[in-house]
Amino acid sequence: MESMPVAPCTDTRIARLIDANLDRAREGLRVIEDWCRFGLDRQDLVVPLKDWRQQLGQLHADCYRQARSTATDTAAGLSHPAQQNRTDSTQILKANASRVQEALRVIEEFARTGDTELAQTAALVRYALYDHEVRILEACGQTQRQQRLERARLCLITDPGGKEASAEMLNRVELALQAGVSLVQYRRKHGADALRLQEARQLAGLCQAHQALLVINDRIDLALLVNADGVHLGQGDVPYSEARQLMGPEKLIGRSTHRLEQLLVAQEEGADYLGVGAVYATATKADRKPAGLDWVRQAQDSARVPWFAIGGINSSNVAEVLAAGASRVAVVSAIMGANNPAAASLQLLELLS
Repeated sequence: MESMPVAPCTDTRIARLIDANLDRAREGLRVIEDWCRFGLDRQDLVVPLKDWRQQLGQLHADCYRQARSTATDTAAGLSHPAQQNRTDSTQILKANASRVQEALRVIEEFARTGDTELAQTAALVRYALYDHEVRILEACGQTQRQQRLERARLCLITDPGGKEASAEMLNRVELALQAGVSLVQYRRKHGADALRLQEARQLAGLCQAHQALLVINDRIDLALLVNADGVHLGQGDVPYSEARQLMGPEKLIGRSTHRLEQLLVAQEEGADYLGVGAVYATATKADRKPAGLDWVRQAQDSARVPWFAIGGINSSNVAEVLAAGASRVAVVSAIMGANNPAAASLQLLELLS
């Protein structure tokens, strides 16, 4: 004969179980909420978390609390080695989101026989948190990209010719990454789209392995296909607003600027970083008249976002670029054309530190 359903409050074992999982769910929500508040400064992400925590708190009945007995809990204080491996905020958020979702599932299962309001609330919050977690992690990715961009001092731009072997280009980039380069811009002016996509994917893998940022020059489609960290746009490319609509709020958008009014417009529109050049004459932009160090000085006075001086910069002239006010530079041939890309990267990084 099947047993009749037992109301949670009349079975001490179930009451203790629900009490413990309500505590877990509310604690996990508070961890996530506080990071959204203090770490991300995102009120829109905080509000739902606070509301869910309050809803669960109002349904945390006295009968559940009164069944609590930590002294007789055989698993009290039990930990797992995986808990020691949470080394950054993203891992902490993922772990706590999982903790909340698991606790709510337990509540949903055991409360439905006698506390339907709690069971239904647990289910609604659990499903809502699945989507909210994605939004939070996107915001974390945006913050982390911005922080890594702030720390970057050297941007390596690939500019392979039409016949340059992909393997040679990739090898040079990998050597630069191993030396400490933390931002790569993929630029290929010649070659089939299939080749561009293949190279971009390989570069994305390399940059991910070395925890470096990857932005794609001009091509928003390639940036999206390989899940790059952003896209870099020239003055003749799509407007910022359309690019942002396609890239989403969490990815980086850079803009090349060649005079002050372009710089002011780009940062007013919301560009995450700027290219400032060409400082010196360069073979990669042979048709562009160099703007010189005065342009660097103007940028230093007016830029409010990270910016990279670019154009003919190498280890021989980088000191005067820094003296003019730059703190970041972007290079092509200084590394890609060097006999020893790793040594060239190390030398530039040392001069920029």
